[in-house]
Amino acid sequence: MLSADQYAVLFDLDGVIVDSKEAHFLAFKQLGEEVGYPFTRETFTKIFGRHNNDIFPILFGHPLPQERIDELGDRKEAIVRDLIRGHVEPLPGVATLIPALRAAGFHLAIGTSTPLANVELILGELGLRNYFQVIVSAEDVTRGKPNPQVFLLGAERLGIPPACCVVVEDAVAGVQAAHNGGMKALAVTTNHSREALSRAECVVDSLEEVGPADFLALLEC
Repeated sequence: MLSADQYAVLFDLDGVIVDSKEAHFLAFKQLGEEVGYPFTRETFTKIFGRHNNDIFPILFGHPLPQERIDELGDRKEAIVRDLIRGHVEPLPGVATLIPALRAAGFHLAIGTSTPLANVELILGELGLRNYFQVIVSAEDVTRGKPNPQVFLLGAERLGIPPACCVVVEDAVAGVQAAHNGGMKALAVTTNHSREALSRAECVVDSLEEVGPADFLALLEC
């Protein structure tokens, strides 16, 4: 029988713990109006969840200096924080699953392309910050998903081998990143269909459907 304290669960943020997709769309749209690039829902679908180093060259249609990417990213994320502050709600199952996993002994981390200020705001408003031993955010990584950098760094900081980790994701690139890092993936259909996420070891419509025993079962496979 596996002991949970030998294992880790690494959570993506947007689409897994909260659904701030609309706030990100509105922030990109406002930023576009400020700096002069057109922004549509179709464009948003293509870039959401990617690293800013990838996003802004796509939006502008040409390479940008790192300083300009950082400036644009900081402004966009400031808009996001203004939009969500005081309005953060957890996705179904989050408020019970995360405490249950820690109580069972699992090590927990956040692995996201979201800036640390956003992560701290969201987890703080939800009362979940103390359950996570490690946060890996945009400031820590240079390569976006499906590159596994964000999850490998989380596992390293937790001191848990990648093979002993389950990643919770809502995006196809996130599932790929988990597998590219030698980890199992549990996918939530917040923003994508079951078919699109079918390469994950487990696909659920809500985190209400799973508990600590389900994560142990994934690791036993």
